[in-house]
Amino acid sequence: MKIKLASSNLNQTPLAWEKNINNIKDSISLSIKNNVKILCFPELSITGYGCQDLFFSKWFIEKSNEKLIEISKICKSITVIIGHPILHKKKLYNACCIIRNSKILGFFIKSNLPNDGIHYEKRWFNPWKFGKIEKTKFNNIEYPIGSIQLEYNDKITLGFEICRDSWDIERPANYIKTDKHLIIFNPIASHYAFNKFNFRKNLTINSSKTFNCTYLSVNLLGNESGKIIFEGDTIIAQKGNLIDISERFSFKDYIINYFNIDLKGNNKKYKETSINNYEEFINAFSVGLLDYLSKSKLKGFALSLSGGLDSSCVAILIYEMIKRYIDREGSDKLVKRLNLQNIKLTDNKNKNIKLILNILLHTAYQKSINSSSKTQESAKLLSEFIGSNHYEWEIDDEVEGIISKISSSTKKKYSWENDNLALQNIQARVRSPFIWFIANTNNLLLLSTSNRSESSIGYSTMDGDSSGSISPIAGIDKIFIKSLLNYLLDEYNYLPLKKVLNLKPSAELKPLEENQFDENDLMPYEILNEIERLAIKERLSPNEIFLYLQKKMKIEKELSKIYLKKFFLLFSQNQWKRERTAPSFHFDEYSVDSSSWLRFPILSNNFEEELKSL
Repeated sequence: MKIKLASSNLNQTPLAWEKNINNIKDSISLSIKNNVKILCFPELSITGYGCQDLFFSKWFIEKSNEKLIEISKICKSITVIIGHPILHKKKLYNACCIIRNSKILGFFIKSNLPNDGIHYEKRWFNPWKFGKIEKTKFNNIEYPIGSIQLEYNDKITLGFEICRDSWDIERPANYIKTDKHLIIFNPIASHYAFNKFNFRKNLTINSSKTFNCTYLSVNLLGNESGKIIFEGDTIIAQKGNLIDISERFSFKDYIINYFNIDLKGNNKKYKETSINNYEEFINAFSVGLLDYLSKSKLKGFALSLSGGLDSSCVAILIYEMIKRYIDREGSDKLVKRLNLQNIKLTDNKNKNIKLILNILLHTAYQKSINSSSKTQESAKLLSEFIGSNHYEWEIDDEVEGIISKISSSTKKKYSWENDNLALQNIQARVRSPFIWFIANTNNLLLLSTSNRSESSIGYSTMDGDSSGSISPIAGIDKIFIKSLLNYLLDEYNYLPLKKVLNLKPSAELKPLEENQFDENDLMPYEILNEIERLAIKERLSPNEIFLYLQKKMKIEKELSKIYLKKFFLLFSQNQWKRERTAPSFHFDEYSVDSSSWLRFPILSNNFEEELKSL
């Protein structure tokens, strides 16, 4: 017995009602045209998942209801499952509506609400009691609501779960009762993070085996609302066998996937192709940043290109983003999507990449007396390779002007012996208005280049190198950045990266003769990252990490104390910086983003007692 199913992975945007609804309507029309029997959309696909406190607004929910009624009218000769929020007895729920032949049949409600990491669903939604079914009035008509199942015909039962519902032992699928062929649909909004896809894939396979069913998981697509990236996958499994995985990380507004499923099990097994963490990350970065640019309606990027690891990583990733878009969609579509003016494309793809980047990306090397010729050469080589619109200027006159003016007013002479940090910071801060001016006058996003290793301990100058509209690599650590650049050099032969990788990380803010290097100011990045992971992700105490450093990493006792005291003091003192840094993308299992993963008090006792106990 066969049935044709479809999924639509949508790239939605909060408050973009027309675009969102058009994506949905186009998907329904295409599905009807292709004789699809059942079409499933992702979680909260009418409003978008990341609407935050908009969910508190009554008008917002009412408008979503109006759009649902509008959508239902075009669902002729098809069954549609679509996620949206619903009010029931004055409480808001995360739901999916089931429509058949333009008639609403009922509402399934999510029970397991995520409220950890970057998730905050219990702030807006109420969990549904497992197995409970009630009646609700919607548009003056009464419908079943709750842990519902629907009988599609005398041979097929439709069951439902929503995203996190499938993670726990106690779950809605436990309450489905049928002796027919069972298809469970799971609309999800599951953000990208390293290795998370395999977890979800295995969850789908195991669920299909546990409930002896065909199990369909349908995810959102793209950078929906700023920080979270969805890979836009559909995973389908049957009775423990993987049947299909759709395209991931698409640049399109929506992806329609068709599945001809034999419910008796005579389906071909899916042959998986593996993708490493680097390629996954580049794909996620590309979709995330391009969406951020097009949804912000700005004209491109401004980047202070120092020639070091972080800024060079951002620059080469933007080059790779443009290359991947052109490979998949073509140069013409990119020019149209970004509304690029006065550009004459050629038949040469590589030339088109540089033509586009010359308009899209403005880079600047801002030289001071403390800058080395090596970083200047590194920045110049990389900018020539990618084709950015590159500038060079010196900042010494401005730095000296500020210092001399303040010195004249305060009657004080400032020196490296007494004012080391202030003299470093003024250089970083002076660079900021220059690159901001480039961004403002060209309608560009200013890219901050902080990474997670630096953000966790506040190793940046507020209103200086931390300035930016978006900080695209703040979700990954310094070690990953270095290994990623090595990968791009080895696999793609991006030769300018060889010079970048030969440079030891340095802020280049102290006099050159002092040989300033990040790891001398801080500690080896491998150790910093491990302390950060244990403190932030694993939530261990300083004393627990102290024992770990000695036993697992074989670090001498006194050195372990020095590293721990430095990390925890800087970590706790610099929460105010993390609260003011540019928005970042979520890429890993954890982050130091103060508005999502890591909430920490701005004022605290800075682990004084805990560090004393060492």
